[in-house]
Amino acid sequence: MANGTSVEEFILLGFPGTWHFQVSLVVVFTLTYSLTVIGNASIVVLVWTNTNLHTPMYFFLCNLSFLEIWYTMGVVPKAIGVLLGTSQTISFRACILQLFFLLSLGSTECFLLSAMAYDRYLAICYPLRYNSLMNSVLSAQLALSCWLAGFLAISLLAFLTSRLTFCGPDVINHFLCDIDSCLALSCSDTWPVELATFLVSTVVVLASCVVTMVSYIYIISSILRIQSAHGRKKAFSTCSAHLTVVTIWYGSTIFLYVKPSAQNSLDSNKLVNTFNTVVTPFLNPFIYTLRNKEVKQALRRVFQKN
Repeated sequence: MANGTSVEEFILLGFPGTWHFQVSLVVVFTLTYSLTVIGNASIVVLVWTNTNLHTPMYFFLCNLSFLEIWYTMGVVPKAIGVLLGTSQTISFRACILQLFFLLSLGSTECFLLSAMAYDRYLAICYPLRYNSLMNSVLSAQLALSCWLAGFLAISLLAFLTSRLTFCGPDVINHFLCDIDSCLALSCSDTWPVELATFLVSTVVVLASCVVTMVSYIYIISSILRIQSAHGRKKAFSTCSAHLTVVTIWYGSTIFLYVKPSAQNSLDSNKLVNTFNTVVTPFLNPFIYTLRNKEVKQALRRVFQKN
């Protein structure tokens, strides 16, 4: 190949264990995948068809749900094939493509979560000026910027990874292609990729995390200044679901990517990746619907019509 790669394809190991354990994982992955796609697609349709939800907050939620559908589609179908033993090989190009796709969507999610935090900051700290500050044009520009920045941030990293040389072995101790697995198998100098990974992850994850944290510091201080208990509860309810998702997402993402080298245990990475790529997209629709009064009311109206 043009990049000097002698290994044409990799073998994904998946999870070790008995056949019964593999089948159990397949059942769990299949159910989780189905519910994730249905749940996130339902949020997109619900927001799209309910004029009461045509606000910047739900516009960002739509973007997040749309992202989660593609994020889980990029992982779970292949992972099920790996677990069943019917699709354990992946070509070098497909591996790089999956890596680029998943990291780009992950970066986009970081930016979207920070944009959602900024939206909640404006809504709670400047309620009278919110509609003029966060209008439909600004929310669309922010969402588009999140998508563009997420994919552009990973472009150089994916390019550098594609230039690595792989001489063998060709076995990836994972159910997907990730940076650490590629670095562990490469027989060329991986320092430039490790440095790029650290710098990109630091900028993407920590910078967006700082924006989110600063937004919530102002949000919480504003909520605490509200005199009535009912007012504080109502204000906090508008951002509690987002805060829950932020905590889950950033906790696992920082563990995976914000580190100076790729020497973390691949087995521990595999578990955290499972949480990030399978569990989190599955939980998000339930977190936002169960903890959001307006979404529950919209769902109730849909069921009453039917």
